[in-house]
Amino acid sequence: MARIDYADPARASERVNDLLGKLDHMNIFRMLAHSQSHFETYARMGNAILFKGELDPQLREIAITRTGILCNAAYEIVAHEQLARKAGVAEEKITALSRGAASPVFSKIEQDILRYTDETVRNERVSDCVFDAVARHLSPAALVELQLAIGFYIMTSKFLVTLGIDPESRARVESLIKP
Repeated sequence: MARIDYADPARASERVNDLLGKLDHMNIFRMLAHSQSHFETYARMGNAILFKGELDPQLREIAITRTGILCNAAYEIVAHEQLARKAGVAEEKITALSRGAASPVFSKIEQDILRYTDETVRNERVSDCVFDAVARHLSPAALVELQLAIGFYIMTSKFLVTLGIDPESRARVESLIKP
């Protein structure tokens, strides 16, 4: 249960209501709507991470979903498991994300991405060994995008968990994000 009330659309600006409409009035956005400037900036950054750049969408969703798992953010896990499906990640890999890089279902690059994600979430700094392994697979631009995606979803996960934002139902998420 949310620790503070969601923003009231009746008291929000036209711009906030426009954004809420475009983002299907999902609970995370209803909470972000308390701060119009941050909501707009958050939406722009999230859009860039999900729809722009060169990082392979399957690798991106593997990293983001794993981030949600490590941060215990059920809301994020449900949403990004569905986005992973939409990106073409096999169901056995989505299921194995809770095990991380130790699961044999992942390719070498996916295992390296998962180790990188784990170290980013858990440590102050990614080790040279893990960083170098990922850098061998990705261009500098894709590596920057990976780091920003993980960081953005650490922040998002902490926002969701700390404010107790109510998860969307799996059925609602599936209806909004069709594979």
